[in-house]
Amino acid sequence: MFALVDANSFYCSAEQVFRPEWRGKPLIVLSNNDGCIVAANKQATALGIQKFQPFFKAQALCEKAEIIVCSSNYELYADLSHKMMQVIAGFAPVQHIYSIDECFLDFADCRKSIPDLLEHVQLLRKTVWKETRLPVCVGLGKTLTLAKTANHVAKKWPGFHGTCLLESGAFKEQVFEKLAPVDVWGIGRKTSAKLQEFGIDTVKKLTALPVNHLPAGFSVELQRTIRELNGEACQTWDSARSDKLQIFSTRSMGQRITNIENLNQALVKHTCIAAAKARQQQSLCGTLTAFAAGSPFDIQPRSFKIIKHFNPPTNNSTQLIKAVSESIEQLFQSGAAYYKVGVGLLNLSSEQHQQWDLFSAAQENSALMQVVDKINQRYGSDKTFFAAQGINEKWAMRRRFLTPQYTTKWPDIPNISC
Repeated sequence: MFALVDANSFYCSAEQVFRPEWRGKPLIVLSNNDGCIVAANKQATALGIQKFQPFFKAQALCEKAEIIVCSSNYELYADLSHKMMQVIAGFAPVQHIYSIDECFLDFADCRKSIPDLLEHVQLLRKTVWKETRLPVCVGLGKTLTLAKTANHVAKKWPGFHGTCLLESGAFKEQVFEKLAPVDVWGIGRKTSAKLQEFGIDTVKKLTALPVNHLPAGFSVELQRTIRELNGEACQTWDSARSDKLQIFSTRSMGQRITNIENLNQALVKHTCIAAAKARQQQSLCGTLTAFAAGSPFDIQPRSFKIIKHFNPPTNNSTQLIKAVSESIEQLFQSGAAYYKVGVGLLNLSSEQHQQWDLFSAAQENSALMQVVDKINQRYGSDKTFFAAQGINEKWAMRRRFLTPQYTTKWPDIPNISC
């Protein structure tokens, strides 16, 4: 038996953890540079807020309806997600973190120790709320797809109080009669539209299809989904994810960059971010690319790019920074107003199987990089940084409605009066 644990409107719920007076009120969270609405709780959607629409189109409605607006507080979300996953991990022998707000639990061979799974996951919900003040819903099923479907029912349908067990029987048939194929994990809108053409508008009709004789145009993934819905386990999660073949760090600027010094600082910062990600997965960079561009909506769009090769490969931030800074004049043009910059690490290889070059001296300083990474992991990003990325980041991402980083920044730790 599997369970899918999913936080309700995670970004919005995270904003309400340390602001109890915001609970039960309409709230939205914006994307980078406060551009689009990426999260909205049920109170906000009930007032007409649509996710992924530009904020300027909804700003008047937000002011009129007194909807709380927050910029994305990624530091807070990541820390609260980590705490939530730690609490959830104590309720099953195997946990697979699927995203920042979702994880699967595997209850195989747990019937003797956990005789009532539904009661067990109800306790899980209460414990997560008690420990983190984050609301979650839990779906139970014999397959991953059934667990995901049960979670959808627990979250969207009234009367389930955040938990649902989807097993074979009359209840499962009733659920399948009311669910549309588009509500099933792994079935997109295009596939759902194709199924509609064949008269398949409910999950019950979908599960009745002969999996070995599906109509033309449907993939093997749909076969697996149907089998999963019928209780046959076909989907698995990878116990070890493969390393990324490319690592990029890019960002749109909160304020346009017009001078070479600020451009260099922005590129150095993204170089450090990408280098830290490479060290985290123990990869070395053989090729670096950096770009700086204006907006595609400019009258005369401008874009510049450089490529640097390293022999031997490296993940040392100082070497990567040096390569970017030495080429900054190739990226800067007087009169250009840069809107987006980024750095990419390509041609990645394993640090454990590094091939040294007899005629090229290695300039690694792994001890320094380890110290920098450990300090930033423990005390927060950029607690230790390279001076080349600057101190006063005028070009930094615009976050006008940013709330305090309650758990990762010392000045923002809440004060409690007793």
